[in-house]
Amino acid sequence: MIRIVIADDQELVRAGVAAILEAEEDLTVVGTAADGAEAVGLIQAVRPDIALMDIRMPEVDGIEATRRLTSSDVATRILVLTTFGADDNVLQALRAGASGFLLKDAPRQSLIAAVRAIAAGEATIERSVLRRLIDNHLQESPSRTPAPGLNRLTAREKQVLGLVARGNSNDEIAQALYISQTTVKTHIARTLMKLGARDRIQLVVLAHQSGMV
Repeated sequence: MIRIVIADDQELVRAGVAAILEAEEDLTVVGTAADGAEAVGLIQAVRPDIALMDIRMPEVDGIEATRRLTSSDVATRILVLTTFGADDNVLQALRAGASGFLLKDAPRQSLIAAVRAIAAGEATIERSVLRRLIDNHLQESPSRTPAPGLNRLTAREKQVLGLVARGNSNDEIAQALYISQTTVKTHIARTLMKLGARDRIQLVVLAHQSGMV
């Protein structure tokens, strides 16, 4: 069972998202919070697997709440759920340690799939947002510094990393390299370990900082 906390300053949003998630047999909402400070306290107390975190909240916003949680001993993964798709919000959320970014107008199945993906360690970000973020990141970051451990990757692992960095899903990577999705997951798991990366999102950042894409 995947245990979830929802943090949003709008009661109707909290109730609506909770209803969608609770309808799934493998998902359960163990608490909700109306602001970032309340979210941090709640998450530290109940230790859910996933926290859905709004960005714009009073007092302590979702980005600061995410930063506080990821710098603590809490293992909860953060999925930022917001109406705002601006690149600076995405960058701030990812730098704060979020494992995914989803817009509130995404279909309900995208929300459910994102929660399950993050719970499985497959950090997620909407394709359109990722593409725009990658394009801007490349334009604004002319200097490249190879990530420590990059030379430990096999040729195949580097191929997989390059495709991950371009925003391809496991299924798309499998099709492109004519390998199974299970093999793709194995390559990604080994790459995460060798690069000391937290999740798939960090792999995207590391690959671009290393000039692989």
